[in-house]
Amino acid sequence: MASPTFTELPDDIQVNIFSFLNPCEISAVACTSRRFSPLPGSPSLWLAMCERRWGQFTSPASWGPNCTPRRLYRALDQWENLIGFWRRIGHGHGSGGADATCHPLLFFQWNSDCITGSLVSPCAEPGSYCVVKSPFLWLGMSQDGEMVSYRQLQEEHELEAGPGSDPVQATVSFVGPNHLVVEPNGGFRSGDEDMEVVMGIESSSPPDQATLQMYQYFANRTSPCGEKGVRRQRRRERERRKSGLVTEHFVRITHYCPTPTRPLQGLWKGICENRSLEFYLVAYDDIGGITCRRVGEPGTQFSGYSPIFWTPNADFIEPPFSKEEYKIYTSREHLRGDSFSLESRLVSRILCINSSYDLVIPDLTGAPGGNLRNVEGRVWEYDDGTFGFGFLRNDYIVDLKHVALDGQLLDSVGKSRM
Repeated sequence: MASPTFTELPDDIQVNIFSFLNPCEISAVACTSRRFSPLPGSPSLWLAMCERRWGQFTSPASWGPNCTPRRLYRALDQWENLIGFWRRIGHGHGSGGADATCHPLLFFQWNSDCITGSLVSPCAEPGSYCVVKSPFLWLGMSQDGEMVSYRQLQEEHELEAGPGSDPVQATVSFVGPNHLVVEPNGGFRSGDEDMEVVMGIESSSPPDQATLQMYQYFANRTSPCGEKGVRRQRRRERERRKSGLVTEHFVRITHYCPTPTRPLQGLWKGICENRSLEFYLVAYDDIGGITCRRVGEPGTQFSGYSPIFWTPNADFIEPPFSKEEYKIYTSREHLRGDSFSLESRLVSRILCINSSYDLVIPDLTGAPGGNLRNVEGRVWEYDDGTFGFGFLRNDYIVDLKHVALDGQLLDSVGKSRM
């Protein structure tokens, strides 16, 4: 008995096979014969493609009864770029206006029928590794099947349940792939411009206010609306000033988790000398160097993104360790929270580092010039994948823990638990 041809297979099996393709490939298949020409307009195929690509993160069928699967695919394809951590930049404040607490991080995650963005900040309780998770953005589909986003004002409301009773419609846009702008009271661009890429700029440094105004000016001048766009932008600015809300800027934290080849990479948290919790971002450069920076409240001197340590190479010292290295480690106190135990942690490797903070701002510590011991330090990597760091001039070690693993925020509490 001859095997059936592809066109003789049941429709559901064909749809399942086609769901592995992307939209461009589906369009190419549709051009091959009359039988396949309806494929680009098939709702069952677009829903299967959504399930194939995002089914492990969300439930595409739950995103809205009036949303066409093709439009949903386009929305998820754009919003997927939001998932993960973003670092706040500039002098903006939280959703409560100028008096609100400034949260240094923004974390986007999938939910069953939406994407939520939460502001993340260290817990104020001394010695605690908990992080405060405050609702900020809700992105989903409206009852009419349109893409919408809301900025939440009531921080106690759980975004997973919807935008809440006091939301502000917001515009979420990209300035290049790594710079996110959240504008309150601006509405959400519909159609193919839902997540507008204003300019293709890939940079970790944000444009200043004058540059942003220049982008907006030329974007409005070159848009089909012309001068209407300029007037609309001015009107939106006036509305934002009246509401007390400001435009927020964030840059992407591309690699917030370690990898086997880059074990120190990622976003970490540790207890400092004053028992407060701080965030740290460790990044590898293209030539093998490692840099650690503190991620704090933007706009304050030396705290928004201040350097902590660096090393030009990642050559670890392997065991057995020398008596001198053993003494350096054992003679120091570990700064850690009450839930952090060192009993099950063994030092697996040691890395020599330098204090970039003293090299950049040498007067802050009063270190005598030319004394290399004042800027020399160590990273102690533990066998559980975490690490601690310290400097020879100090008598303590800052032990770090993960902020997130496998896309999930660790040790998070609501605003009311602060």
